[in-house]
Amino acid sequence: MLEGLPPNNAAFLMRVTLDERRARAVADLIVESFEPAEAASTAFETETPWPGGGKAWAVEVYFGFEPDEEGLRELVAAAAGEDAAALVEFGVTEKKDWVANALAGLAPVRAGRFLVHGAHDRDKVKINDVGVEIEAGLAFGTGHHGTTRGCLLHFDRLLKRRRPSRVLDVGCGAGVLAIAAAKVLKDKVWLGDIDPIAVEVANENAQLNGVGEYCKAIVSRGVEARALRDAAPYDVVFANILAKPLRLLAPSLSGVIADGGEAIVSGLLYADVAGVLSAWSAQGFYLRERIDLEGWASLRLGR
Repeated sequence: MLEGLPPNNAAFLMRVTLDERRARAVADLIVESFEPAEAASTAFETETPWPGGGKAWAVEVYFGFEPDEEGLRELVAAAAGEDAAALVEFGVTEKKDWVANALAGLAPVRAGRFLVHGAHDRDKVKINDVGVEIEAGLAFGTGHHGTTRGCLLHFDRLLKRRRPSRVLDVGCGAGVLAIAAAKVLKDKVWLGDIDPIAVEVANENAQLNGVGEYCKAIVSRGVEARALRDAAPYDVVFANILAKPLRLLAPSLSGVIADGGEAIVSGLLYADVAGVLSAWSAQGFYLRERIDLEGWASLRLGR
């Protein structure tokens, strides 16, 4: 799993090795505790056996500034216990493409018919798979995380019932969801992100996946960009962001969804679900299905 926006000129590193459950908890809590462009975390399986069974997992967190070591140890303790906090190490890392290094060992991620993979795993894509190749880039969302995978699973299940004609990906990050939709629908998908770097990466990934003609990301906060509003109404709107913007954007996003359309929203800790549902129910939406993965909830909402 890898989540968060890689900080510009990331030079500072925190590392700790734990069992899988606690490693995931630490990575998730730390990236939730910082603004999106301040820190990014990765958790991955190593070849070292872990006492009690299984393999040890390494957590690495990258910062664009010198972090508060004591504060980070407190976060680790909150997520995984005082013994885990005692194992934390800090250091510096070369200003290099560390995201590519983190992704290099990640296995492909399956979500129904979709398989998110790197270039090193192209041979894992089978004839009936919809492969989405995502390489390292300065943008949130590689597919190796419960939020993105949950959205893809929702979309895969939706496709078994109907074929949407207009799809929007809000806060598209690296473009995983929009690219997946464009590849399976073979039609235009609208997408945008507040971060210009994410937009650039999403467009590069769309070209890499052969859907550049269908996916052209633009800079937009929610659906403020006129091009996204003019293309409404949408049959499906993806919003894999965070709880607060999902609540604040509920009126504007619901306003561009067609009658009978659906929203697939994620980036929610379990405790966030009630508040997001309340904000969307005020717009006339209800919960159709919920998927919980790795401590994160993904919701499919209908009008």
